[in-house]
Amino acid sequence: MYKTIKANSFVAEEKELVFDIDMTDYDDVRNCCSGAQICKKCWPLMIIAIKILDRALRDDFGFDHLLWIYSGRRGVHCWVCDSTARKLTPNGRAAIAEYLSVVKGGENNLKKVVLQEPIHPFIERSVEIIEEYFEGYALVDQDILRSENINEIINLIPEKNRNDNLQKVLLSANNSISRWNILTKELERPGVHAGRVLKEIMLQYCYPRLDVNVSKGLNHLLKSPFSVHPKTGRVCIPIDPTDVENFDPFTVPTISQLIDEINTTSENEENLKIKDYKRTSLKEGVEIFENFLKKLKKTWEGAMIKESDLKMEL
Repeated sequence: MYKTIKANSFVAEEKELVFDIDMTDYDDVRNCCSGAQICKKCWPLMIIAIKILDRALRDDFGFDHLLWIYSGRRGVHCWVCDSTARKLTPNGRAAIAEYLSVVKGGENNLKKVVLQEPIHPFIERSVEIIEEYFEGYALVDQDILRSENINEIINLIPEKNRNDNLQKVLLSANNSISRWNILTKELERPGVHAGRVLKEIMLQYCYPRLDVNVSKGLNHLLKSPFSVHPKTGRVCIPIDPTDVENFDPFTVPTISQLIDEINTTSENEENLKIKDYKRTSLKEGVEIFENFLKKLKKTWEGAMIKESDLKMEL
């Protein structure tokens, strides 16, 4: 009987809309790390991603119940749990993911962001978020205009908008901040769409890298909240998107650390009256998760009452 059932006979009736942001997808624009490695210099990419996507999913699509989770190693996951999101078809999920996708093209594509005039308000708002971090992250920590990288930036500028001596002019400055200021002035020449070109560069280096296939599929699996990453031992804990700047992936507890914390605090009898997780570094993460569930439950109960009223059952 088992062998007679086709694999595609079973289709999920509901599934959260998910987004998986992986730091390895930024390797072409990171100068500090590569692969599974992360550090404090490149982590701002995840902060930017959470801020941009959280705002867009709430304001542009009207979703309310977004659960952000640290993957335990090199990225973050977003679970959109609204009823309307869970019931989306693969085409509907793909449409949302495509709307949010700005950086496009594989390794062989040098220029991955091309903006059209007029620039969409969603893009403009995303650039505003990036601008908050661009100098500190891109120009200082990543030093994207260091001498060996200058040609990469120049090649992102359309040839018709380039000054023939642009490379020489940029090399006359000794740091990325000064070179960015020079580049900005150079692109202010008449007939050059300076604003658009600069925004394309900022987006290519800082905008969230999304995999549409992950979001549109109904069978893509993400690690459950509070599961343990097998490589790092770190727990996949929730992130508060309103306080994302204070989230530090390097202080996320490991399973061995949690065991030590429980064993240490249990020596005090007073602590035995407190739930185990409240005596560990998981306390804050669990509270974020519980608050998320309370809001989701409230919405679900409200929908049930509304449905009952419509049926005249109350």
